[in-house]
This record gives sequence, structure tokens and C-alpha cells, in this order.
Amino acid sequence: MKISSARFAFSSGKVSQIPADGMREFAFIGRSNVGKSSLINMLTGARLAKVSGTPGKTRLINHFAINDGWYLVDLPGYGYARASKSVRAGFGGIIEDYIEGSAKLWFLFVLVDVRHEVQKIDLDFMIMLAEKGVPFGIVFTKADKLGVNALRANVDRYCAELSRYWEELPPVFVTSSEKQLGKEEILNFIEENV
Repeated sequence: MKISSARFAFSSGKVSQIPADGMREFAFIGRSNVGKSSLINMLTGARLAKVSGTPGKTRLINHFAINDGWYLVDLPGYGYARASKSVRAGFGGIIEDYIEGSAKLWFLFVLVDVRHEVQKIDLDFMIMLAEKGVPFGIVFTKADKLGVNALRANVDRYCAELSRYWEELPPVFVTSSEKQLGKEEILNFIEENV
């Protein structure tokens, strides 16, 4: 897929504020500081999402219109330890409201840092998605931070752990915003489902 236009469309704090325009939504979510904004900017070739060294900057549901045919949705990160309990609860409420209530959500990309083993918060989140019947895939980020062998070993180890919970794993993508790795695979996947 070639992206010819990518623009900010709107922000919302709850799913009821999202217009019913029929455009499918492909959403991106992950723990704070997993590289979500960098990945969104890499995929679109535009500086749509604000990249920050401070985790927890995305606090609303941000919709970006892509090729005026579908939405790329930037969801708040989850699990930011430094945020107050009320702020974390607010993020959780927004995320849960969107995941359970968006009739246009077509697919959710769950981002995880490839350098780490399976984190309980990510696993719990994926299990919740499966229980609710939300179609999702796993996006390994920051692949450029590891050598080829270590990268393959980490992905294999992560997938082996997930195989304890799923007979068939969800789609898996390996990415690096720095090296543009995984861009074509994700955009082609979206193109097949728009």
C-alpha cells in the first residue's frame, strides 16, 4: 500500500464521540514508551504522532485519516507506572470504552518491545482481547536494537510463551522505525483488510 495522504482527523475521549462515517479503524496500542509514535510516523511517512521521551503523552484516542479511506488510530499507552492511579484508571477507561464500543475497529496492533520477555501486563491485555473477540496482532518494536540472531531468538521465545495460551498465534510483525523494517508488511496487511 502506498500512503498518498495522512492527516490528523480528530481526537476523542470516548467512543460515542467518534463519527459513524463507515471508515474502518486500524488501531495501535502498547505499554508507554514502546515506540508507538515513532512506528505511526514511520508507517505514514509523516510526523503525525508526537514523539516524546516522556511516557504517557497520548491521553486521548487520536484518529488519522489515511488516503481518505481508513483511520489509523493512536490509543493511549497502558501501564505507565509514574502516572497517578486516577490518570491510569482514566487511560484504562478510555481504552476499554474504545475496544468494547467501537463498531469500526477492524484490527488492533499490540506493540511490544522485542528486547524484553513477555510482560504480564501485555499478556493479560492480549488474553482480554481474545476473550472479547477483538482481532489483534503483535508488533515487535525496536528490532534495530538487537543483532539478527538475538532478534530471532527473542521473537521465537516470545511466540513460544504465547503458544501456551493460543493454539494459533495472532499475526506477528517485526519492526524498526529507525530502519523502516516491517513497514511494507503492516501496510500490506492493512490493505488486504480495508
